Amino acid sequence: MNILLLGAGGREHALAWKMAQSPLCECLYVMPGNAGTAQVAENVAINPNDFTKVGEFCLAKGIDLLVVGPEEPLVKGIRDYFKTQATLQHIGFIGPSAQGATLEGSKDFAKQFMQKYGIPTAAYRTFDHNSLAEAQAYIAQHSLPIVLKADGLAAGKGVVILNDYAEAQAILQEMIVAQKFGQAGAKVVIEEFLSGIELSVFVLTDGENYQILPEAKDYKRIGEGDTGLNTGGMGAVSPVPFADSTFLQKVESQIIQPTMQGLKSEGIDYQGFIFFGLINVAGEPWVIEYNARMGDPETEVVIPRIESDLVALFAATAARKLQDFELKISPQTATTIMLVSGGYPEDYEKNKPMSGFENLQEVIPFHAGTSLNTDNQVVTSGGRVIALTALGNNLTEALQKSQQAAEAIQFDKKYYRRDIGFDLQK
Repeated sequence: MNILLLGAGGREHALAWKMAQSPLCECLYVMPGNAGTAQVAENVAINPNDFTKVGEFCLAKGIDLLVVGPEEPLVKGIRDYFKTQATLQHIGFIGPSAQGATLEGSKDFAKQFMQKYGIPTAAYRTFDHNSLAEAQAYIAQHSLPIVLKADGLAAGKGVVILNDYAEAQAILQEMIVAQKFGQAGAKVVIEEFLSGIELSVFVLTDGENYQILPEAKDYKRIGEGDTGLNTGGMGAVSPVPFADSTFLQKVESQIIQPTMQGLKSEGIDYQGFIFFGLINVAGEPWVIEYNARMGDPETEVVIPRIESDLVALFAATAARKLQDFELKISPQTATTIMLVSGGYPEDYEKNKPMSGFENLQEVIPFHAGTSLNTDNQVVTSGGRVIALTALGNNLTEALQKSQQAAEAIQFDKKYYRRDIGFDLQK
């Protein structure tokens, strides 16, 4: 099969790394890719949001399967574009329609959906500039902490948890009036705070059937001890020790199955990933958010634990034959530690030369924000630079390997969290 993967991050490198191992994979292209994907596939310098050019490339290269990594092309309707073009309809597709991707593209839509189908989630109300005074009054009588969420896509930075009423009022103004997150914050969801421990569960569905992939826990805050600003993710662990069979059975019966039934009831034909951002509240799973694609850096620990052929899994999904697929999962633990640029998630410098790759042992380096300079040297090109994934027989063993790798890779102003997974070892 000729395969095109859209995206440029660590998630895409992990997917490309696994797909390249498949005997079914003839040619693999990544659009636009990074320095890591260039090691296992051919990078293509086309913007994934330019659907016309993506389609032209697919025809020129005889693409059989298109896998969409990031959320933006999905929310903007790339699947709908392919399905309405007679010359592109035959291409197998991993990723939902724009309507399906609204589960991620609109927090308000997702909350309404969960409420309608009895899926456990925090109490909430949604406001916009027309109801700003009402929103301010709602905050004033709300219990603390209080959660503010930009309705639309905000690159993982549109959620703020606040312990101060004045600060909450100020952030609300920044979102709705000053448009801190642009159109994404034109509507704001104000939500009750749920106290518990978070994890992510991933499902791949062909529209009728689904397979549950390994669960993971990621670490969003920049600082150790879960302090400081939110990031796109500083590390991840899979499996999650507290997510035992009893808990995961509750996830399936109370969340996954009602979600699948809800999509059918809404007439949404959904083929692709559903990411369930969950919180364990006293042994009960609640949904914090949906995403319409795999998480990052969770993909970097989920994919290495899948022993089955990933291309065969995607082909079964595209052909709506997922019920016949036998998914094999490794019992090993996977951990990843993300090296980031100094200053991230705020202003940071790029084009820092990277070294130390030859010193890596028993670790898979998944490039996130890297590129090749004119001397063909790997340099930093993003805030999150590289995810260092290791497999071990237990959490301690895997973490030790990831930490050694984090020490080995060098670049100016490198930063990483040294406490990834520590909370799960207690």
